[in-house]
Amino acid sequence: MVPLAPDQERTWGLLAHLSAFAGSLVGGLTPLGPLVVMLTMGERSAFVRRHAVEALNFNISFLIYLVVSLVLVILLVGFLLIPLLAIAWVVLVIVAAVKANQGEDYRYPLTIRMVR
Repeated sequence: MVPLAPDQERTWGLLAHLSAFAGSLVGGLTPLGPLVVMLTMGERSAFVRRHAVEALNFNISFLIYLVVSLVLVILLVGFLLIPLLAIAWVVLVIVAAVKANQGEDYRYPLTIRMVR
């Protein structure tokens, strides 16, 4: 495989994070976009793979937290957690995308790292 140029690496790293927004439009499948980037471009660049794996892990973790919050709606706590999770998700994805575009690594907070 042909390795990616540095500007292409930054672009694909950015897309690894922002693709979660596209996945959210398809039935809330936010991990789908980062997974596609990891599988298609991850072999061509270690930088892209690191960002795609980080985005994938964060979005899987986010879905777990969302399911727990939906269960907690029964206790009325979930009504507060769901909007907070949504705001945190948007902000953190944008911060990660900016960092990737700047060529820096980014680690999402409170992420369960299942994929390596």
